[in-house]
Amino acid sequence: MNTTAPKPVIRVASDELLVRAEQQINEGPVWKGRGMVEIRTNDMILRADEIDYDRDRDYAEARGNVHFENLKSGEKMDCEKAEYQLDKETGRFYKPKGTSPAKIDARPGLLVTSNPFYFEGEWAEKLREQKKDGTFLDRYVLHNGFVTDCKIPDPAWILKGPKFDIIPGERAVAYNTFYRLKGVPLFFSPVFYKSLKRLPRRSGFLMPNIGNSSRFGFMLGGGYYWAINRSYDLMYRGQWFTTRGLASTVDFRGKPTQGSEFNFYLYGVNDNGTTVGDTTYKYPGFFAQFNGKARLGKGFNAFSQINYLSSFAFRQEFTQSFFEAISAETHSVAYIEKHWSTFGLYTSYQRDVNFQTTTEGDQVLLRKLPQVQLLSRDRNVASEKLPVYVSFDSTFGFLHRNQPQFQTQQYVDRADFQPRISTAFHLKGFTLIPSFSVRGTHYGASFSPDRQVLDQGIWRNSREAIAELMFPSVAKIGKMPKLFGGGQYKHVVEARASVRHSAGVRDFNQVVLFDSADLVANSTEVEVSLTNRLYTKDKTGNVKEIMSWELWQRRYLDPTFGGAIVPGRRNVVDSSVGLTPFAFLDGTRHYSPIVSSFRLQPNRIGVEWRSDYDPMRMRFVNSTLTADSRWSNYYLSAGHAQIRSSDILSPNSNQFRASAGWGNENRRGINVGAYASYDYRVKQLQYVSVQVTKNWDCCGVSVQYRKFDFGTRQENQFRVAFAVANIGSFGTLRRQERLF
Repeated sequence: MNTTAPKPVIRVASDELLVRAEQQINEGPVWKGRGMVEIRTNDMILRADEIDYDRDRDYAEARGNVHFENLKSGEKMDCEKAEYQLDKETGRFYKPKGTSPAKIDARPGLLVTSNPFYFEGEWAEKLREQKKDGTFLDRYVLHNGFVTDCKIPDPAWILKGPKFDIIPGERAVAYNTFYRLKGVPLFFSPVFYKSLKRLPRRSGFLMPNIGNSSRFGFMLGGGYYWAINRSYDLMYRGQWFTTRGLASTVDFRGKPTQGSEFNFYLYGVNDNGTTVGDTTYKYPGFFAQFNGKARLGKGFNAFSQINYLSSFAFRQEFTQSFFEAISAETHSVAYIEKHWSTFGLYTSYQRDVNFQTTTEGDQVLLRKLPQVQLLSRDRNVASEKLPVYVSFDSTFGFLHRNQPQFQTQQYVDRADFQPRISTAFHLKGFTLIPSFSVRGTHYGASFSPDRQVLDQGIWRNSREAIAELMFPSVAKIGKMPKLFGGGQYKHVVEARASVRHSAGVRDFNQVVLFDSADLVANSTEVEVSLTNRLYTKDKTGNVKEIMSWELWQRRYLDPTFGGAIVPGRRNVVDSSVGLTPFAFLDGTRHYSPIVSSFRLQPNRIGVEWRSDYDPMRMRFVNSTLTADSRWSNYYLSAGHAQIRSSDILSPNSNQFRASAGWGNENRRGINVGAYASYDYRVKQLQYVSVQVTKNWDCCGVSVQYRKFDFGTRQENQFRVAFAVANIGSFGTLRRQERLF
């Protein structure tokens, strides 16, 4: 044995090995370092109180305050003893405690943290795994330990088990583990898999979910995700309701080519029924949705959004969304399009269903299969000084309408063509835009005088002339009061007027209505509108519109719309649809309601009030008011909607909704949110949802209470979700159902 002066650099094969120590001892091929010893390569650092290094075997044994770092992937580990094979980059570590860099995959609904993953165990080993392309991956196996991404020494959650198998950047697998939250074991998993790839896709079982409902009983669910190949995947999730049966969800996605993709979703329940008295009511059914798009080449593109609901009663009974439960419509459309120059070509399929009640068959079905549309937007065919624009719109298709009162043949042909010519005049701030069009439409079916559908075609010819006049805007500039932040303001007043004359329609009530193209009626009308806008400009020059208020009304010189209006019945024509979405024609009239649209949006609040005031009824016939505000971690939203027209036009309604909360999905600490919808007309709280979320630095727990009370559905639900930062969540509270 001899003691030599320190040799800071030792050459081993072709790699550079750096060693440091307070005392170095050479015993043949064995080098021994004592006191603050360090061995460093290009890929790792090994520090300890004592290290014995065998040059021939390229093997090191470290003891006492051992510290290991992987410079490539960032793992750091402290342990009592380490055995490391430098040439193979493998080793064993005893009583390890270490960290692995966080993999932050920020996406909506995922709790995130910058904390690294922390692990402890009885012993661990580092292995090398060769891939098919010949490259190597580091692999760590931890025995009898736990992992967490919480701060130590008091982690909020841990995953504890006998074996953890981790390949950084690839995947992590845990066997026979218990998930513990604040020391309480919540669930056991024989195998837990987590992808560590940037875009993870791997087959495996999904997190289980458990909950309870006063209507469905105890709920237990689970599922499987199948990554079929790099282009397709399939997910199935089943949920067992102890009192109602099995609910199944299927989600199939794919990207067949670089320019195409699709997503098929199916939710269905094989309902065992619910018993009221001596009667059992069953609501089996399903909802299916298909979305897709594709580039077909030569400028053609295809899009689809297909929705099918077996029955409205099924939706109201089993949907977990209040807004979906009160939606009585489904819309489906698929089309192929191409655009060139000023032209557009569409070939489409469309299916719309409006459910009147939950009674089987009480619905209005409209279908177009197929329909071809060729159009051209405005094209200037004259000089720039006096432009002349020409355009046209044409459609041909086979249509079908089915409702309890009547139904058409399966395929009713309709052809429609409308060319238009327009120009524009400008003089001292005034702009006049006149236009003229003619229209011809053929229908393969029609109504008889007693409203029976006849297989007798009709022609409808009409002409339309419009002149729109835009006045010069008037503006005033001043200084904002300090109470509103100071700076400058600009108040702008805009005025418009238009005259429209439509004539030639002689058989409006013979036309079977399919869409807005069939609502053309004779009319001579004048429309006036007035808009106020308020802009602010701060000291940095930023301009913002904080207020707008628009009023408009129409005067009808032909109160019967060419005989289209039937007194005592709900009437809808193209003029009324273009003015307001609320029907107001239940008889002849010379003027429309006054339509008002008010928007206010200063710094932290947004207010919008949309209303129709009917001078004939001397009241607001409908009103929609919403107000939203968010400041710091607080948010508040409220809305009121009321309809007070007549029973002929639409049922009266008076509803209020409000939501409020403190916090957000990633805020540490307690976060609280609530939503409620109240119907004043029936004096009933239709829906309420309250959510409390507690987030730690690495995980969170959300508890939500929901109450449904509408129609035949009276239900109380408790839902729970456990979130693990940078990993995901499990439980019965889905992301799309959370309040934040």
